[in-house]
Amino acid sequence: MMRHMESLPLSGRVIAIPETREVEIFAAMLERRGATVVRCPMVAIRDAPDSGPVLQWAREVSRGDFDDLIFLTGEGLRRILSCIDHHEPTLRDAFVQALGRARKITRGPKPARALRDLGMKADIAPEVPTTDGIIASLRPLNLKGRRIGLQLYGTEPNRPLVDFLVGAGGSVGTVAPYVYADAADDEAVRNLLARINRGEIDAVAFTSTPQVERLFSIAPAEDVTAALAKTVVAAVGPIVSETLHKHGISARVMPEDSFFLKPLTSELEDALCKGRNR
Repeated sequence: MMRHMESLPLSGRVIAIPETREVEIFAAMLERRGATVVRCPMVAIRDAPDSGPVLQWAREVSRGDFDDLIFLTGEGLRRILSCIDHHEPTLRDAFVQALGRARKITRGPKPARALRDLGMKADIAPEVPTTDGIIASLRPLNLKGRRIGLQLYGTEPNRPLVDFLVGAGGSVGTVAPYVYADAADDEAVRNLLARINRGEIDAVAFTSTPQVERLFSIAPAEDVTAALAKTVVAAVGPIVSETLHKHGISARVMPEDSFFLKPLTSELEDALCKGRNR
């Protein structure tokens, strides 16, 4: 058994994962490759504390008040449906039918997958799954007079996207169906940072923007930056990579075109094996 573990590609490697929702799925992928996984879920995703605005937005969708619907995350669409099911289940059929009629724009593969779960597909999917990518994909289109429903990423107002849509002649109605909250306590996050600083962590794999922000909220930016310079920093996709870049951190590992946990695991394996073989 020990000989088998030593033959695995990530044997002897220690990888920290701040993931929350799919932490055990991600950990299992890495552990099957021999890695030791340090779990430190940094953020929790919770329903919006007030369901009223979410239900109101869903009613507007159901009435056909929006020509276009932009979904920034798969979590957002699922939380909207969950809110409907819990508080106003008779609204679901009308909402789903109206969703099918509207022009649907998705940022990245996760909202596209949430639509597929409903038997639908995105009408517009930008090549680059970022806010800038959405803007680039919509810029050639005539948006004058279009009524646009926008599902936000957490409670981030996304002023660049809203300003673009309004400037192009559209009207925008936003909804924030979930919020982020601290998961691990501050001391646990500080302990992880200390381990990274001591060189005990071979890689840290970030899977969402709030994870990065939480880490930088725990200690002075220069301390976090110095610690991350001692490990391999991985990002699940360009949105997370951009957030790291804003803090002066370059992600050394990121999937090229499929921004999910499995490709991220494969990229980590490649990067850490190459580092071992130098």
